[in-house]
Amino acid sequence: MKHMKNSKLFIYTALFAAALILVSACSKDDDDPTPTPPDNTTGIKVTTNIDQNTTWETGKVYILGARIAVLSGVTLTIQPGVIIKGEAGTGANATALIIARGGKIMAEGTETQPIIFTSVADEIEPGMVASPNLDPDLNGLWGGLIVLGNAPISADASPAQIEGIPPSDQNGLYGGNNGTDNSGVIRYVSIRHGGANIGEGNEINGLTLGGVGSETVIENVEIVSNQDDGIEWFGGTVNVKNAIVWNTGDDAIDTDQSWGGTLDNFIVVNPGDECFELDGPEGSMEATHTIKNGTVYAGDAEGLVDLDDNSLVDMMNIYFFGLAEGQDFDLVPAGLSASELEATIPDGFSVTDFFIEGSDAFVTEVNEGANTVGADVSKFQNWSWAAVSGALDGLK
Repeated sequence: MKHMKNSKLFIYTALFAAALILVSACSKDDDDPTPTPPDNTTGIKVTTNIDQNTTWETGKVYILGARIAVLSGVTLTIQPGVIIKGEAGTGANATALIIARGGKIMAEGTETQPIIFTSVADEIEPGMVASPNLDPDLNGLWGGLIVLGNAPISADASPAQIEGIPPSDQNGLYGGNNGTDNSGVIRYVSIRHGGANIGEGNEINGLTLGGVGSETVIENVEIVSNQDDGIEWFGGTVNVKNAIVWNTGDDAIDTDQSWGGTLDNFIVVNPGDECFELDGPEGSMEATHTIKNGTVYAGDAEGLVDLDDNSLVDMMNIYFFGLAEGQDFDLVPAGLSASELEATIPDGFSVTDFFIEGSDAFVTEVNEGANTVGADVSKFQNWSWAAVSGALDGLK
């Protein structure tokens, strides 16, 4: 009997020791300053401004729990394949990622590992391109990506406060006198389901570019179903190449305050308001921007091109199709230069039903699919949701 008691004591002692080892291991993990998320649907929550150089790592999901700013002098590096999800919220609680003047974003995805900004309602995980549960026409589920710089803007005052951010947030200031300002790199990035409303008629764009300078690199970017505009420029000199804007609630391409850069190789699919809203300068500074090599499916849009009397724009090599009654190219201001535009006109209509006020002079009517100008669609394959969903099938 005494021998049996000693055996039981040995077993209990061993179990207790094993438990101590397990507790010690768990405590060590709890003390880890950079814990990994328990799974890809939870993610690493970000709730405060980024005030030191930070890297978001491949294979992980990051949750924006507030309006997050990358502060001046700080660089946020986002590795290929990272997914960033914004929590729901409106007004001052709308979530967004802001790159403040003097800050940088190095978001360098790849064709096989795009970086995706989306909503917490999206069940997408690293390695996916298409959402497994959200339709590509849901919008307003979070804010968006806002990049602000020190390049010139044409406004009543510079710096100015960017739309979509409360005036109390000084990280929303943009504009300066450095045309070659560098806010970083955005490459192979898809931004989805954004446009949360912070006030009456004041939503956040999918990608907002305020006073962004020409040394900033923006290539291969997709905006899907934003409640407000797809991409909106407020002055600045940054160029954007290989962009797709799909299912926006308002304008697809919106330019303000004498943006002085170039949009080259782009696709617009089914905006809610205008395919292009191209405004003129609001102050003494004047610059002309160029929009070229684009394919535009008008779909449910209210209009094709909306300009001001003082708009300063060069447009060339753009193909319009999917037109419907009431859509038009509404004005030919003195500062507009347009050439090599093609359009497929619906049966029963003429070019002048859509291209009015003399804009028909630079438009050639073509059969659908017979266009000789437009976007290079191959640049959007594999990495964009629009391409993998089939929304770009048949475009040339």
